[in-house]
Amino acid sequence: MREIVLDTETTGLEAYGGDRLVEIGCVEMVNRILTGNVFHVYINPQRDMPQEAFNVHGLSAEFLSDKPIFSQVADEFLEFIQEDTLVIHNAAFDIGFLNAELERLGRPSIARDRVIDTLALARRKHPGGGNRLDDLMNRYGIDSSRRVKHGALLDAELLAEVYSELLGGRQATLIGLVEESTEAPRLVVEARAAHPRPVPLPARISAAESEAHAAFVAALGEKAIWLKYADTPEAEKTAS
Repeated sequence: MREIVLDTETTGLEAYGGDRLVEIGCVEMVNRILTGNVFHVYINPQRDMPQEAFNVHGLSAEFLSDKPIFSQVADEFLEFIQEDTLVIHNAAFDIGFLNAELERLGRPSIARDRVIDTLALARRKHPGGGNRLDDLMNRYGIDSSRRVKHGALLDAELLAEVYSELLGGRQATLIGLVEESTEAPRLVVEARAAHPRPVPLPARISAAESEAHAAFVAALGEKAIWLKYADTPEAEKTAS
């Protein structure tokens, strides 16, 4: 299974209000393992850089002035992501900017049903805590020392680690490397069984919230990624 973890940087917050993309970073995962295959590009937004945005990512209008415009990198970007699942934190923001750029070129938009929003996953798994990317890296002990400023490629790499943890993290303890005769060293793992709680935790989601979420998932269509996680009749049909 191929997934693309993606992040962007922009000139501001309004995809349809004059702001533009300035950076795209993507990393490829196959069966939830990073392959080392990446896509990264800086983009000339053809406008000024507001100070607030510069303070976030450090990309100046001068630095971006000789970079390609989006139309020059669109084909390469679309070829990289193909039709595979996109993993994005606060996906509505990045998809909004990507689709705004694609629409300006008369190209098809990226469908919502192929996107996994890790912010939504995090809110579901940690309903009472902070779920910004920084919060999640701190929660999972992921080294963020390289992240002096936001950068699309670095943030995509860090998000890939967060995504793995949101899905359960490592389920085995590494014991060591064992050499057998002339064979290459092999990794030995010891599986650990999960221990059930003596008393189940009470439900944190109200009936109204469950109904609202079910209605939201149903509106995404039969191919929605959420159906793989949702406990709904539609999910049972997809799994069967």
